[in-house]
Amino acid sequence: MTQLLTPHPMREVLNDEAHARPPAPISAPARLSSLTLFFERDSSGQLDAVARLARRMGAPAPDTSRAYYTGIAGDLMIRWSLHTEFVRYTFIEPAEDEPDFSRTALDRIPADWLHSLPGQLLVALHAVLLRDDPVDNSARGISERWFAGNDLIGAEIAGAHGCAYTDLRLHADPRIASGFSRFAVVDRGMGPLQTGRMLQRLFEIETYRMLALLSLPEAKQQMPRLDALSNALRHITERMDKPEHDAGELLHELAAQASAVENLVAQSQYRLSASRAYYSLVERRIAELRERRLPGLQPFHEFMEHRLAPAMETCDTVVGRQDRITARIQRTTALLRTRVEVQHEEQNRVLLASMDTRAAMQLRLQQTVEGLSVGVLTYYAVGLVGYASKALKAAGVHLNPEVVTGLAIPVAAVAVWAGVRVARRHLHQP
Repeated sequence: MTQLLTPHPMREVLNDEAHARPPAPISAPARLSSLTLFFERDSSGQLDAVARLARRMGAPAPDTSRAYYTGIAGDLMIRWSLHTEFVRYTFIEPAEDEPDFSRTALDRIPADWLHSLPGQLLVALHAVLLRDDPVDNSARGISERWFAGNDLIGAEIAGAHGCAYTDLRLHADPRIASGFSRFAVVDRGMGPLQTGRMLQRLFEIETYRMLALLSLPEAKQQMPRLDALSNALRHITERMDKPEHDAGELLHELAAQASAVENLVAQSQYRLSASRAYYSLVERRIAELRERRLPGLQPFHEFMEHRLAPAMETCDTVVGRQDRITARIQRTTALLRTRVEVQHEEQNRVLLASMDTRAAMQLRLQQTVEGLSVGVLTYYAVGLVGYASKALKAAGVHLNPEVVTGLAIPVAAVAVWAGVRVARRHLHQP
């Protein structure tokens, strides 16, 4: 069949992007485990890792052209999604009437495969999906059973069709010494697809929260360095008003300050901007939960406002200080260059005045030399006339050489003077 229209080469890819990473339908009760591994921008080996797992578990092989995968191995669902600097695995299995954290979906995964995963573990969590039971699934009961009695963060989600609880603490797990986070979600009639969406959003909130916080240590390290650069810049500015300080030396110090600031920006710009983007995703995913406050519990939005927002403000402060110091260096450099230019103009004015004086002296010297030259040339011309008159007298011509010589003096002087004037006029012509 001949196509009547010419499609854009990216049309199908862009259209399928709307269906990328769809949520999995999940029915209560169920166990879930999620791992997020950070690899920055080197994703080599990630697709091979999920392909090896699919072979070992007897699940279909992943499509190498896609950055996400869902495979079924018996009653275990394996979900994988590849992002710019991290990869996330989610394992889902149905559970008995009341699942707990003594068993997890991750127990089904081979230990040697977990050990061989490329990347660094950033987020590890277990979750249980419970049926609604107003007696057993109270916030106090859930905290005592699975969260060591810790204060919970939680809210009604999906328009009160479910409840989500967590303490955002790390609980003991045999796979890693630092432990796993835990979530407990109660299904009050959400339905499998909505349950899958809510759990995916909860997992994404935790993932993006940790990714957003990656820049905080760098921001804290840069604070004292920015303080030192700011103080050094202030000292340079104070020294600018003192004439004894060399402007060239100050410009050299300013160049060193500018280089130091640019190095700080280069080290942190990507991470700080990524943190702001991840924080926006956290806020968006929390809004998609459609929270309602539970009595006595802090909801996710309020917790993030109190705990995550200050960290992001610290990062924003570092970015602002970098920009302000850069602007200060630019203004100080411009002022110092203006000062140097004024000094150069003053030096040029003095130099031009000196050159004018020397030119005047050279003119006077030239005029003196010209006067002497007229006298010398007149002397030699009159001498030649004297010799000529004596030669004529010796040849028999009746004349007085002394008289002829005397009469030749004014004539020779006028002729030489006129000749010098004509020569000088020709020299000054362009």
